[in-house]
Amino acid sequence: MRYLPHTDEDIRNMFDAIGVKDFEELFSTVPESCRYDKEMALPDPKTEWGLNEYMAEIRKMMKVTPEHTVLIGAGRYQHNIPSTIPSIMGRSELLTAYTPYQPEMAQGTLQGLFEYQTLTARLLGVDVANASMYDGASALAEALLMGLRVGKKKKRVAMSAAIHPHFREVVRTYFHPTEFEIVELPFLENGRTDFASLSNGDDFAAVALQSPNFFGVVEEMEAAAEAIHQAGALFVAGFSEPLAFGLLKSPGEAGADIVCGEGQSFGMPESFGGPGLGMFGCKQKYVRNLPGRLVGETTDLDGNRGYVLTLATREQHIRREKATSNICSNQGICTLTAAMYMASLGGTGLRKLARLNYDKSEYLKQGLEEAGASVCFSSPTFNEFVVEFKDDFRPVQGRLMEQKIVAGLDLAKYYPGFDNRYLFCVTETASKEILDTVISEVKK
Repeated sequence: MRYLPHTDEDIRNMFDAIGVKDFEELFSTVPESCRYDKEMALPDPKTEWGLNEYMAEIRKMMKVTPEHTVLIGAGRYQHNIPSTIPSIMGRSELLTAYTPYQPEMAQGTLQGLFEYQTLTARLLGVDVANASMYDGASALAEALLMGLRVGKKKKRVAMSAAIHPHFREVVRTYFHPTEFEIVELPFLENGRTDFASLSNGDDFAAVALQSPNFFGVVEEMEAAAEAIHQAGALFVAGFSEPLAFGLLKSPGEAGADIVCGEGQSFGMPESFGGPGLGMFGCKQKYVRNLPGRLVGETTDLDGNRGYVLTLATREQHIRREKATSNICSNQGICTLTAAMYMASLGGTGLRKLARLNYDKSEYLKQGLEEAGASVCFSSPTFNEFVVEFKDDFRPVQGRLMEQKIVAGLDLAKYYPGFDNRYLFCVTETASKEILDTVISEVKK
């Protein structure tokens, strides 16, 4: 990170320019009761090299370092990132969080976002994609709110209990102060969502499910679309691992009306859970209810191609409380990163990488089953799966942790009755040797 220190003269010139005497006057508008009036408990100043050593020592305190192999997914995925992406993304003309309201000043950013929309629409099988949302969880909440706008007088939505627990919690937070009701649909013994309770009398505006779901199970999307549409609701298809659509049929092709999810897999590190990217798309007929920003292509007075923000019915423009969205940041840097990732791999690359993830996951699943674990769900999975162990798995986890392998997420904290059931995830970052080590430790 660049560090640009200010001299005393620099500070005086800035104060003179804005008409204040010192820092005390600069913060005079902040009430004294809100200020911290003690000395900051900071260490003595360090040189650049001393600071690097200090940060390295702090890093050693972490239980999980970049040297660890993480076999846990659950919404954040460890993938290799092509070196071209941070190199290009670090260019000054791209590395900005500024929203491109002034098209004459931001054609490069707008073009990049337009390319992202195009690639995302193709990946998800939708007519139009925005650019973009905060993350997958808020995108799901916005999708259900969009369903209520389309449904007008309807007051209820439903979502599968197999959707990521954190996503569902965010939806409940969004809906808590509203008059709308949320109904959770149970999942079957095979790990798929049970739509048997849906009927025309339910009066749902939208029904959401995730595929692959939190258990890694691939839902029967076309059957789900038929059941949801017969109930008179919009089909909201969510996801936490977009790489799956390099191998699976896209949600739009399967009949989804709105598609939304987390895009962290596309070129972004796990970064302790953030930042992420909310990917969002829908059918053309619902575009005027689409939340977030939308970049359109046009021509200028000279006939040259150009890009602008379009259908901008947001609270910062003209709609206020009737706006289709109240987000005030579109995760622009993450959006452009995802566009570069998709463009770098291309359709063939995404398909090959998805197949590699699937194959490695199946190898570990089969190996754990042969080692004595039970696969909990019979339905097909992508790169995640749930197994149950006869004995306490925690000692095995500890031994693997000593070998820098983080394996298995305890699901009991999310689903009552899931004692000794663990979620595993395998991506291309896990070698065969790592997977064999996990299998051999389970056999002991």
